[in-house]
Amino acid sequence: MSCRSGTVQEEDATKPAAAPNEEPQPGLTQDTQEQVVIEETLLEAEEKMEKAVVVAKEDFAAIRTGRAHPAMFNKIVADYYGAPTPINQLASFSVPEPRMAVVTPFDKSALRNIEQAIRDSDLGVNPSNDGNIIRVVFPELTEERRRDYIKVAKGKGEDAKVSIRSVRRKAKDAIDKLIKDGEVGEDEGRRAEKELDDLTAKYVAQVDELLKHKEAELLEV
Repeated sequence: MSCRSGTVQEEDATKPAAAPNEEPQPGLTQDTQEQVVIEETLLEAEEKMEKAVVVAKEDFAAIRTGRAHPAMFNKIVADYYGAPTPINQLASFSVPEPRMAVVTPFDKSALRNIEQAIRDSDLGVNPSNDGNIIRVVFPELTEERRRDYIKVAKGKGEDAKVSIRSVRRKAKDAIDKLIKDGEVGEDEGRRAEKELDDLTAKYVAQVDELLKHKEAELLEV
């Protein structure tokens, strides 16, 4: 690719001027063009895999353990002036004791709706309010409930891994099409598929690690 100098050089007056609409040469070799196309495909796949892991992390955090944690409220939605609104946008959360959470609404008029949404959630708790704040006490989980929540966590983990593998399949199809259409060579395409497999294994392993940690939390007495 040619570089332009900062000084203006005198041009041959007899040389015809370039057409104003003439497109510049891309200046990329075939190998470089292949790498750009492949990297874009892999980058898009990795971003989607990362998102699947983030969703799994949020899902695991929302599953109740024996201890209170603000993230447990992330999936709960309450009615706010007729609009379903996540309660983490309507209140602040604190954990003054291991098994108690305190919810402080930003707008006191939303207090009862927030309280009801928590009561109706899958947390299995019975919140109470004093007119200003909501207290949520988390009773100790029974062995049966722990096992039930572990099943829920495993289901969320499997959902995340299915999403990651779906991303891999679509990216592989895209790479195969690039090879078939002659946009990338066979060798470059196979190298990209190997890298795609490595990315898939990496993010599946991250989900497995998150699940392992969640199971340990649920089994902790």
